[in-house]
Amino acid sequence: MGKQMTEMLKGTLEGIVLAILAVQPAYGYEITARLREEGFSDIVEGTVYALLVRIEQRGLVDVAKVPSEKGPPRKVYSLNTLGGEYLEEFWRTWSFLEKRIEQLHHRIEHPQEEGE
Repeated sequence: MGKQMTEMLKGTLEGIVLAILAVQPAYGYEITARLREEGFSDIVEGTVYALLVRIEQRGLVDVAKVPSEKGPPRKVYSLNTLGGEYLEEFWRTWSFLEKRIEQLHHRIEHPQEEGE
């Protein structure tokens, strides 16, 4: 993954992880696996775990400790009401930016259409 992609993901990964949790509660490794299934193959577990700590501290998720067959209990994260509200705002913001960027891209790619 290039540096530009990494920088863009920094601003959106929180929303992406919350979207994954909106579908189903999960623990850190499961979230990383789902991200990879969605094509975010270069995201490392450490990045996901650091993000999970931040969203837990901000109160966007609920956490339950679930016994594990191997090792200590797992922390399973689920989206709570505050996290759901944050996710809705994320999608609104994403849609706004997507439209503006697409308009700009179209104008740059097809400048002759501007004066018509």
